[in-house]
Amino acid sequence: MTDRPPRRVLATLCVTVTVSYGTLYYAFAVLAPTISTDTGWSLTAITAAFSAGSLATGVAGIPAGRAIQAGGPRKVMVAGGCVGAAGLLLVAVAPTYPLFLVAMVVCGTGGAGLFYAPAFAAITHWYGARRVEALTALTLVAGFASTIFAPTTTLLAERTSWRTTYLMLAVLLLVVAVPLHHFALRLAWQPVEAGHHAATDRDVVTSAAFVLVAIGFTLATLAMYASIVAFVPLLIERDLTPGLAAWALGLGGAGQVVGRLAYPALSRTLGLRARVGLMTSALAVTIAVFAVVPGPASLLVLGAVVAGAARGLFTLVGALLVTDLWGPERYATLNGVLGAPVAVATAVGPFVGAGLAEVAGGYPVTFAVLGGIAAVGAVLSVAAVGMVER
Repeated sequence: MTDRPPRRVLATLCVTVTVSYGTLYYAFAVLAPTISTDTGWSLTAITAAFSAGSLATGVAGIPAGRAIQAGGPRKVMVAGGCVGAAGLLLVAVAPTYPLFLVAMVVCGTGGAGLFYAPAFAAITHWYGARRVEALTALTLVAGFASTIFAPTTTLLAERTSWRTTYLMLAVLLLVVAVPLHHFALRLAWQPVEAGHHAATDRDVVTSAAFVLVAIGFTLATLAMYASIVAFVPLLIERDLTPGLAAWALGLGGAGQVVGRLAYPALSRTLGLRARVGLMTSALAVTIAVFAVVPGPASLLVLGAVVAGAARGLFTLVGALLVTDLWGPERYATLNGVLGAPVAVATAVGPFVGAGLAEVAGGYPVTFAVLGGIAAVGAVLSVAAVGMVER
């Protein structure tokens, strides 16, 4: 940790995390239908391959976190850029579905060294007391990854092909992430003294509080991602046009920016338990409310913005929770372990949302169930904080 936070680290991570999410995550959302049409592979199979990649991110995140805690993020994030670019290249040339599946798993493995988790670990260590502002800045900038890469990817695919587009994305990730991480993350990585957080990593991971946090945040994340995928179909079921429903979803992204901007002020005025309770509960309420509000369209669109703000707050409270509860000295390892089940929830969320809608016979009931799942997650998370604070 340095007395004067290194600005080049934050600037670098803002660029590389944005590019990483754009190339490894959001490009797929745009190209998946085209890939299905061109190859004949079903959209379900293609989505399953992408979900396998998300699972790989969570699994690889555990050793990546340990490596970062031991020696810093530079080597891990450089390796992540190389592996992620190799995965995108494999996607571009995969002639069969099994090789496409392998390529997606390689992409996900690279993401473990490129996404928020390693960047959060770097900022938490090097920025010390300034970490809240730095994390807020990072998530604000990276939040525009979809805004930048969705239309760009669409344009490239229309003018070339999805394979050529993935090839160009591979080159972009390689030339941006690898040299920037190599040269900008050369700072000394000095161990942080444990202070009053004297337990070992193993003690923390096996504690009841950590288990409850992991379950609570996994449930909340599952509900969040399932609701995002189900949101447009819900609005269409509420008689909004597909175009207006898509706009509402997009405005939810703007709401995330609002939530993230508000987080620093809330962190200064609220204690940890109140902060966790407020932000996890807000996520649950803003999901459940769509089960009972039929309209009008303007109210549903406003609700989308508020729900986005809740998601933005939830992202930041999750990014800081390990530090707030157990200190920054073991952030990388603990956050890597915590990120594994959360990654699973992220991967299966879309399938859970679709499955609930099919079983329930409609999306309002689906959102009621998802709101309940998020509420259970909120209760468990608050209980875990209370156990540590005592």
